[in-house]
Amino acid sequence: MEILKVSSKSNPNSVAGALTNVLRDTNDVEIQAVGAGALNQAIKAIAIARGFVAPSGKNLYCIPSFAVISIDGEERTAIKLVVEAK
Repeated sequence: MEILKVSSKSNPNSVAGALTNVLRDTNDVEIQAVGAGALNQAIKAIAIARGFVAPSGKNLYCIPSFAVISIDGEERTAIKLVVEAK
């Protein structure tokens, strides 16, 4: 499963485009976000991407969970969003 990392400075339209491109090849993708700002951008991107895939008759489903990731040797708790197209 491909992983997209989103920060608070990520452009939601760009993330939505990347998300849509990955979903063309596979039916699921993982988005990782650390912090409230990053999660906000990730959710916006999923909403935008839903509009991109809707004309093809697909809908996006999001499964949230926690993940422990390492950033610069320091463990951080991230929100992991598994997005599936069905």
